[in-house]
Parts: sequence; C-alpha cells; structure tokens
Amino acid sequence: MTDFAAGSRHHATQSLFSPSSPQTIRASLPRGHLLEALYRNERAGVLAYLKRKVGHEHASDLAQEVFLRAAGSAQLHHLRNPGGFLHCIARNLAIDFARRRRCRIVTLPLTENVDGASLPCQEDRLHAAETKQLFEKALAELPAKTARVFAMSRFEKKSYREIHLELGVGVSTVEYHMTKALAHLRRELVARDA
Repeated sequence: MTDFAAGSRHHATQSLFSPSSPQTIRASLPRGHLLEALYRNERAGVLAYLKRKVGHEHASDLAQEVFLRAAGSAQLHHLRNPGGFLHCIARNLAIDFARRRRCRIVTLPLTENVDGASLPCQEDRLHAAETKQLFEKALAELPAKTARVFAMSRFEKKSYREIHLELGVGVSTVEYHMTKALAHLRRELVARDA
C-alpha cells in the first residue's frame, strides 16, 4: 500500500472518530462500514489490552468477541468514544474469562489399568482387613437377639418399627438391643486402637 493510500485511509478513519466530527458522519455510514472502520482503528489497542489481561493465546479470540458484541450493539451508530466503548467490552470479557478460569473444574481421563492418585497403600488395606475381622468377632460375641436386631437395622436397612413388627417385640426393646450392640462394638473397636 502506498504512503498516500495509507495516509488517506488513516485520515478518513481518524476524522470519523475524532471528537470534533459530528455524529451525522458516523450515522450516515452503513453499519458494516462503520464496524470496519472501528475495527481498523481500534483492533490493535483492544488486542494489546487483552494480551496484558488474558495472555497471548486467548487475546485474539476475545478480541473477535469484542467486535462481535460491538456489531450487535444498538449503540454502535451513536458512539461518542468508540475506543472507550470497546475497552469497556474488552474489560468485561477479561473479567468473565478470569472468573471462568478460577471456577474451572479440572477433569482427568479415567482409563483402565491406571492407578489413581488416592489408592490406599498396603498398610491401609491391612488396617481395613484387621478392623473388619475385629468387627466380625465383636458382632459374634453379642447375644443372638441383640445381634439379630443390629443386623436387621444396619445390614437389612429396616426401621425400628419394621423390626418391632417382624420380631414381635416392643420398639423400646429394639432400641435397647441397638444401644447394647453399638456400645459393645464401640468398646471393642476403641480398645483395639488404644
């Protein structure tokens, strides 16, 4: 492009957005020409601002979004400060972008035969096996009726009322057996850890 052509294009767009130019010049331009002139004049500034705020890799995409939003704005033909208008859009997009990055959930692909980061170590597995054996031993020490009430409540997921009806005992008796079972199991399991 020749210096003359570049200068005349710069002059045309400069006068288009200068504060002294009347709004009628801008309003008389078709929407596409106005947006094109706005893009030519302001793109570099918008892009530089976004590079500082969101980094080089995301700045171009957000700059495109800035001009898309400006194109859809009803205010486009009535702008007194187009640079400020675009800067406001760019700032809002940068804020939204930062907010999305902060709230982003990082997911990792799940594949077979890959150990997860939180698999229990061998010591934890041994501890779990010992606790299970201790629990089964403590459960076996309970009187038959107490063990049955506990099993119906915890393993079969029955309510106290259902146990009361099935065994033909009072609800208070069911509560008594559950209290007795839980106290015995707690005592046995705590004694092991002490």
